[in-house]
Amino acid sequence: MKNLNNIYTKISALMVMVMIIAAGCKKDFLDRKPLGQLTEEDLDPGSLEGQVFAIYGGGLRNEGISGLPYIAVHNMRADDADKGSAPGDGEDAANIFDKFQYVKDFWLINSYWTGQYNLINLSNNVISAADSIENTPTTLINLGEAKFFRAFAYFNLVRAFGEVPKIDFRITDPSQAIVPKSPIADIYQLIDADLQEAVAALPPSWSSQFVGRVTKGAALALQAKTFLARNMWSRALASSEAVIMLGEYDLSTPYNQIFRESQENGKESVFEIQAFYSQSNTSVGITYASRQGVRGSGDWNLGWGWNVPNQKMADAFEPGDPRKDETLLYTGQVNSPYGEFLPAGLPRPYWSKKVYTNPDIRRSTGSLQGQWFNMRIIRYADVILMAAEAANELGGTANIEKSLEYLEMVRARARGSNPAVLPEVTTTDQAALRQAIRHERQVELGMENERFFDLVRWGIADDVLADAGYQHKNRFLPIPQPEIDKAGGVLVQNPDY
Repeated sequence: MKNLNNIYTKISALMVMVMIIAAGCKKDFLDRKPLGQLTEEDLDPGSLEGQVFAIYGGGLRNEGISGLPYIAVHNMRADDADKGSAPGDGEDAANIFDKFQYVKDFWLINSYWTGQYNLINLSNNVISAADSIENTPTTLINLGEAKFFRAFAYFNLVRAFGEVPKIDFRITDPSQAIVPKSPIADIYQLIDADLQEAVAALPPSWSSQFVGRVTKGAALALQAKTFLARNMWSRALASSEAVIMLGEYDLSTPYNQIFRESQENGKESVFEIQAFYSQSNTSVGITYASRQGVRGSGDWNLGWGWNVPNQKMADAFEPGDPRKDETLLYTGQVNSPYGEFLPAGLPRPYWSKKVYTNPDIRRSTGSLQGQWFNMRIIRYADVILMAAEAANELGGTANIEKSLEYLEMVRARARGSNPAVLPEVTTTDQAALRQAIRHERQVELGMENERFFDLVRWGIADDVLADAGYQHKNRFLPIPQPEIDKAGGVLVQNPDY
């Protein structure tokens, strides 16, 4: 278990309200109520920053953002992951996310939709409130945070559903939310404008009291992702390299430590959703780890066991790649780093090691479900690989050399002290380098919610996922039928559904 100081560092990163300290009275940090333990009821609704913290507390901890709906939409549809769990458990979900037999009314897709719009609504509240007060430096930062989260939610929606309703105003009556879908280009126009403002307003870093709040680097990294999704290579490279030039991040964390609790909010963390859980405070955890935890019994009842790596994931790694054993948790074997034997006879041969929790913390919290485990959204290695991809796609000698340099940064960290594995990629052929970068994204970011949307934006999902029943229309999910019903004909279903 983390020591007390580390716990307070982490929960302060949850971005909820600091207790009001009496004027002229200086309190010791440990005398305050930890930030992460405060809920929306603790916030001053009249405070702009209080409304921002409500985004972190109520918006990001929503199940549609940091739970199974997000995992299902972003990762379970990939070729190297399966729904998982035990046979017969969630067969309807397996049909949807493994076999692409989409239905128009399914709880996970419905929850994903409402989770994104909840985040948008909370962000719009801040943006609206900021318009009516003085533009102080703090106000501009708060506005930048809200713009980041609105862009994040709309980027999720536009990739998942295509055309969606554009609600960029505060809702004061439910009827105002009944609007038709906007073209994809209009959604991206809003995303671009929001991220431009977020980049300009957000600080490069925060003090330790507020570790975990979104930064300029997070806005630039998200901006790069949105450009890659549209093959806007020069802008994607510029945004990725702007993150690099900040100097706030590096790849110094060994790969086998990235996903341990001790390295949350480390030097590689660009954006992660914060969580906290203790025996005395069970209200501010998230379900990200438990939904994917090993589905066993007794001490191995770690979760639902959904979203598991399959054999294609296992086979993707080059011989000796240390990342394989940091991505896969093996049934019937002793697993590092805790020396735990995962019993034979479990329903799956592999589980995601990237949500494998520390047994000491399980014991100290009295929980097996990992509610304290942060959700990594953007890592620095992702940024480096985005820069490598964009540079290669731009082409030319200088850009190819740059691409190779960025690719080697990621492979060198993975290689560690063993020069016998992961040989340096040296090809200057653009097509061959493209395949090397795509391979690197699969193994570096395995089980991290990137693969499905990578396949779609690369234009190869139709071929790679064909055996699973994927058709081109499946790049977009159907709009949830309950939303269409509520809209009374204003919101129409996606084509082909």
